[in-house]
Amino acid sequence: MSDDDLPEDTKLTRTKSRWAELGKFLTGQSSRPEDARLPPGQHLVKNWPVLDLGQTPNVPRASWKLDIVGAVEKPTTWTWQDYIAQPRGKKLSDIHCVTTWSRYDNHWDGVSTHDLMDAVGVKPEARFVLLTSNDGYATNLTLEDFAGGDALIAHGWEGAPLALDHGGPVRLVVPHLYFWKSAKWLRKIEFATRDHPGFWEVRGYHNHGDPWTEERYS
Repeated sequence: MSDDDLPEDTKLTRTKSRWAELGKFLTGQSSRPEDARLPPGQHLVKNWPVLDLGQTPNVPRASWKLDIVGAVEKPTTWTWQDYIAQPRGKKLSDIHCVTTWSRYDNHWDGVSTHDLMDAVGVKPEARFVLLTSNDGYATNLTLEDFAGGDALIAHGWEGAPLALDHGGPVRLVVPHLYFWKSAKWLRKIEFATRDHPGFWEVRGYHNHGDPWTEERYS
């Protein structure tokens, strides 16, 4: 991804880039004996904080589209009707944000990443996935992480349609990584043979993002 494709830096992005330079929030711990479910450096919240790049794209379901391209047998564009025609399921998982908050027991509705991969026929040479959002945001994953057992292309949260502020109508949910990897307002999924670092990855954030080993920054 070139710099021309990235959203303009804001005060928030400059602040968070500075955090990466300073190693802010890093604890150096490997576990939390008092709560083995909570990664090091995290604290629990009951609400769901809203974090974005200062834009909230409003894409109605009637005009929503998802391009699925790259190293696949059947490149396609899903409309909302195509999306809801896929096998759908429910997942229960925690959220861990790199800004140190975590939220337990989130109920999601959506299409599993495995079912999406089956629908388009991911080629054997695919190794990475690049997610692009309707606000211009992008992030990258390994194919293994994208295909994680609890990973979901989600349209619902807690029994209701996914709110616009949280990435509706459709977002990615990859709960075993820091949540910046779970792109909101999904517009394109590209399966690739080589890695393409995204918005935060080129601004000092870790290319992988495992909360349990504090992969906050590169």
